[in-house]
Amino acid sequence: QVQLVESGGGLVQPGGSLTLSCAASGATLEHYPIGWFRQAPGKEREAVACISSRDDSTHYADSVKGRFTISRDNAKNMVYLQMNSLKPEDTAVYSCAADKEFSLCVLWIGAYHYWGQGTQVTVSS
Repeated sequence: QVQLVESGGGLVQPGGSLTLSCAASGATLEHYPIGWFRQAPGKEREAVACISSRDDSTHYADSVKGRFTISRDNAKNMVYLQMNSLKPEDTAVYSCAADKEFSLCVLWIGAYHYWGQGTQVTVSS
């Protein structure tokens, strides 16, 4: 059973930074494409970033490109989302997810099979 757990959320001022972590039990994350997603109140869940298992290639939503960075630490079996220059509109519950079928990641919710519970990120002064 693959279980994902996110951590690192919190309250940060606009312009600040946070790093989210995605840890796994029952799985070696380097074998899975991993995506980060977010859902703001009253809005649909959206893809933020993903990293492939084949070649560690990455993709980002236009809204976070240049501000967020997704990365892996295979020795720690972790995936991170470094978030810089945060804006109030980045406020959401952030979740990580793993794709069990393919090796190249996509920014599409339907491609992911295992999900964490999420961590709250609030950007406010």
